[in-house]
Amino acid sequence: MVPLGVGDLAVMRPDELSGLLAAIQGRGYTLLGPTVRDAAIVYGEIAGADDLPIGWTDEQSPGSYRLTKRSVGTFFGYAVGPHSWKATFHRPELTLWQAERQENGGFTIHEPVPQTARVALIGVRACELAAIRIQDRVLLEGPFADPHYAARRRDVFVVAVNCTEPGATCFCASLGTGPSVGSGFDLALTEVVTDTEHFFVAEIGSSQGAEVLGEWPVDRASRSQIAEATARTQAAADRMGRSVDARDVKEVLARNLENPRWQETADRCLGCTNCTQVCPTCFCTAVHDLTDLSGRTATRVRQWDSCFTRSFSYVHGGSVRRSGMSRYRQWLTHKLSYWADEFGSLGCVGCGRCITWCPKGIDLTEEIAAIRALDQR
Repeated sequence: MVPLGVGDLAVMRPDELSGLLAAIQGRGYTLLGPTVRDAAIVYGEIAGADDLPIGWTDEQSPGSYRLTKRSVGTFFGYAVGPHSWKATFHRPELTLWQAERQENGGFTIHEPVPQTARVALIGVRACELAAIRIQDRVLLEGPFADPHYAARRRDVFVVAVNCTEPGATCFCASLGTGPSVGSGFDLALTEVVTDTEHFFVAEIGSSQGAEVLGEWPVDRASRSQIAEATARTQAAADRMGRSVDARDVKEVLARNLENPRWQETADRCLGCTNCTQVCPTCFCTAVHDLTDLSGRTATRVRQWDSCFTRSFSYVHGGSVRRSGMSRYRQWLTHKLSYWADEFGSLGCVGCGRCITWCPKGIDLTEEIAAIRALDQR
């Protein structure tokens, strides 16, 4: 048995993946990972490696997503599906408090205690790690942290995966958020399949990752195995057909708020909110007060919301952003312009979900390129 530490690279056989996940479970973690359900690769609780999307891949394009079977049994041979890890920590619906009327006319207020979730995230891509870091900046760091988000982020084990199969709508390489993971993981796997071999190169990112991987004999990865893994992630970056020039995108958008392209895009947009629901960094919410028919109980609930709804910007007297154009412009300029002023980074990680799951196939990279072209004139 070779002792391994943070930064070391080991090699694993495919049949050892089950043992790795079992070792993580043995430490009290609930496994959350990709699995096939409802004709898509989605995230949910899994029992082990057999629940992973073995042999499946996805074909994506603007407004289109389809699963297809591969001739080889890869575990992670796909890009990303409609789900993101955002829902694990920033819940789609959360009860903030509940008031109950008492017989004497008074009220009893119940506030739920923030619940921890000891979970292991399996198959996290580089763009998704970047998205989690952005959500942490918004909801965890600073003086107004969300206690519910903080509780669910407290004890998480991350098994990341370096991308070797980029989706047709991916553009993470141009934003520096992928396809190779950089930090924020306990273990990072690169799956390599050749004509004669199938193996994983595992990078150790934490002492806990080293402990888990050290529970059974593993060998250090050879130079040729490391080279194979590196070549596949580099090839994934080279094959990405979309990109965003991030060097001055903040300034370009800021000085083009009246660009006619906004209206052209708004004429196509349905305002369905799909892009914000699948986005791994969007964090907007609305608060609703509900009462039962007896009038004895009132509940305040927080739910995901979207800046594409007219009610989102409602203040006394009406909505601030009444037109579809103003709402689309708000979303895109927030993501790629003044998000940087608020949080010190762009709000987009290049996962391409907003392109794939837009019913009209509106392509963020195409819109930015069009605005840039008009700006340069």
